[in-house]
Amino acid sequence: MAETAILIANGDLRLSANQTCWAAQNEVEQKVMEAVRGFGFQVDRGHPYDEAKQHGFIDSQKYGMEVFRNIPPAAPLIVVEAVWQYSHHLLHGLYTHQGPILTVANWSGQWPGLVGMLNLNASMTKAGIPYSTLWSETFDDEFFLNGLKRWLNGEKLVHDTAHAKPLGMYKLPKQAEETGAQMARELYRNKSIMGIFDEGCMGMYNAIIPDELLHKTGVFKERLSQSALYAEMQMVDDSEAQAVRDWLESKGMKFKTGPVHETDLTDAQILDQCKMYIAAVRIADDFGCDTIGIQYQQGLKDLAPASDLVEGILNNVDRPPVKSRDGGRVLYEGKALPHFNEVDECVGLDALVTNRIWTKLGYDPETTLHDVRYGEEYKGEYVWVFLISGSAPPQHFIGGYAGTVSERQPAMYFKMGGGTVKGISKPGEIVWSRVYVDAGILKVDMGRAKVVELPAEETERRWQATTPQWPIMHAVTYGVTRDQFMAQHKSNHINVAYAPSAADANKALAVKAAMLRDMGLEVNICGTRHGLE
Repeated sequence: MAETAILIANGDLRLSANQTCWAAQNEVEQKVMEAVRGFGFQVDRGHPYDEAKQHGFIDSQKYGMEVFRNIPPAAPLIVVEAVWQYSHHLLHGLYTHQGPILTVANWSGQWPGLVGMLNLNASMTKAGIPYSTLWSETFDDEFFLNGLKRWLNGEKLVHDTAHAKPLGMYKLPKQAEETGAQMARELYRNKSIMGIFDEGCMGMYNAIIPDELLHKTGVFKERLSQSALYAEMQMVDDSEAQAVRDWLESKGMKFKTGPVHETDLTDAQILDQCKMYIAAVRIADDFGCDTIGIQYQQGLKDLAPASDLVEGILNNVDRPPVKSRDGGRVLYEGKALPHFNEVDECVGLDALVTNRIWTKLGYDPETTLHDVRYGEEYKGEYVWVFLISGSAPPQHFIGGYAGTVSERQPAMYFKMGGGTVKGISKPGEIVWSRVYVDAGILKVDMGRAKVVELPAEETERRWQATTPQWPIMHAVTYGVTRDQFMAQHKSNHINVAYAPSAADANKALAVKAAMLRDMGLEVNICGTRHGLE
């Protein structure tokens, strides 16, 4: 490998986020460059710090193309991420880059680089771009330094992924085989509609399933518009929206409000979110959608409060009733309307399948996606922090609605505000999964885990290390180490659903594996304690 490596840093589209997060990014970059130079290699930054913008990120696809025009095509390229980033800002350059590529993230929940790197890695996996990847808390540990040295010397890094095994290595229970096969046939025969309020969000190329792959499963996209959602919101009467809030408060849900629009969650913001909830259900009914996704952090963010309250409540079976426009019927009565946050279509397909299987088995069918935010050991167990921006269903929380509070989204992301659906996930057995695209093939990784309850002070510490306004899940993956998970997982997101017991979770996993396999996906079973032979 040539002796000079080029370091680049991808960031957010929003100036406020890039400015706020730059200090952490700069600190990580200095540590990575110091480590590179410690092995006798030179490293140059591929783009300068911008004095006017007060950050040094690639902050648009346009600027990313300018940066790559000045990077030697064969140079060793290091992408360092301590923040959330929009992968499309640099995916174009990675497509055509001829030299080796290394992605690096800091092991921290702060902004967070791990989430950004996992998204970029998954996007490159979908695109068929070869890359190596590393992560570290201090950048002086043996894992990081050994890996960096090998990469600098021309080696492609291959991590341990022995925990992920093809489904064909296991024997599924006969009943699971039959149930899964029957449900796959039913879906393919009867078909289903996935409603998408503007495709693509925050550069998540990995979250878009090509139509030709999706259609083979029996699921088809209805491409909807956020502008239509906003227009429908204007048709909702204030009294209807207030009734949604009243219903939530009657269940014990709390809203942490204040008078200042710029910094507080206001009553007006909540009213708009309740209007969005009603509007989303009505549009979904109009188009016959079984699952919907709202783009969330772009588009509507400049017109309306965040969609988190909408998303979390939609994912709950017990939720405020929404009537048709003429008042004649309750829409999706007694059912969740699975919502896939950030229009992550991989989660949409997963949530649709999960909802149907869990309902058939008689389990609570609520699902949510979480960001794989970070994790730490606690009393001998590695406990992940799964944390999403607010779209978790109250049924997943300790206390249900009574354990749920809505807090204002951070202003650096949402100037129009809006409340989250915040709670602490209840202890129990879960099935986790991730659908993804790998070089033209639709795949899924699945496994088992438990959710644990940590002391209040430890939960609060983890919240303060991440984003305290968002719902949190303390998860322990069975038979999957931290580094194995990072090496294999092809997304910033993970989908989760509870089962009544470990045996029930194993049964659900088996049925889901059979159904997804018969839908045409390649299935990996990850870790242990899944009950398969």
